Amino acid sequence: MKLSPERVVLDTNNAHEHGHGVGDHLYVHRHSLVHDLPAQVKTVAAIVFIFMVVLTPVHAVGAFAVYLGLVFVVVKIADLPFPLVLRRMLIEIPFVLFAVLMPFFGPEPRVEFLGLSLSQEGLWSAFGILAKGTIGVATSITLAATTRARDLLQGLETIGVPDLLVQIASFMLRYSAVVTDDLSRMKVARESRGFSATGIKHWKVLANSAGALFIRSYERGERVHLAMLSRGYNGTIIDLYKPVVTKKDWRTAMALPIVAASIMVIAWITL
Repeated sequence: MKLSPERVVLDTNNAHEHGHGVGDHLYVHRHSLVHDLPAQVKTVAAIVFIFMVVLTPVHAVGAFAVYLGLVFVVVKIADLPFPLVLRRMLIEIPFVLFAVLMPFFGPEPRVEFLGLSLSQEGLWSAFGILAKGTIGVATSITLAATTRARDLLQGLETIGVPDLLVQIASFMLRYSAVVTDDLSRMKVARESRGFSATGIKHWKVLANSAGALFIRSYERGERVHLAMLSRGYNGTIIDLYKPVVTKKDWRTAMALPIVAASIMVIAWITL
């Protein structure tokens, strides 16, 4: 491929036609309506849907149940394994632990439950975090499982996310696997020399390993940047793969946020 002296051209057609690309460990290959939608369309739909969920008053318990049902309908249409989705949702456990503490430290009035004095406002706040957080995480997991990483990044660029941020995310995905492999090799090297981290006294060795890994990563980044500049990189990467987006795609994807918007309006009116 002949490269222009003013720009770097990236051809990802082969990546789209043959298997998974870099950073696609979250992608679940299926042939479904959700998978076939362009990435920018799914991204906008997911963002608007989550925005509607966030705007819904916390006291509208039924609305959140419907939202969660809608997400799992999309999961079913996408033919994603429910156990896989549930396992990936474990990432929100830290937020769950934070929400559990809120009823104990909230303001008056308080209610008694199983001998515990709980803040009524804290209970509603905890429910809001759990409900909105769970729906948001489930939506994000569904988007990641039905969209290849490269498509998702290109979709973000299409909808107006600054190109520099997209490129940073792209290189982060591409080289995270490389850094992880380096970390794994360093671990094997330590263990082959009889090292086993069993206490605080071994933290110095682990800190030295982390420092060495940082230096290696920094130096690799410098070499990659120089290699890109030598190939004509001037801050822009042109992708030859441009998916075709139709009005039907937009109508299909926006059906979910439109339903969510209707539910949100009804929730505000009825409260």
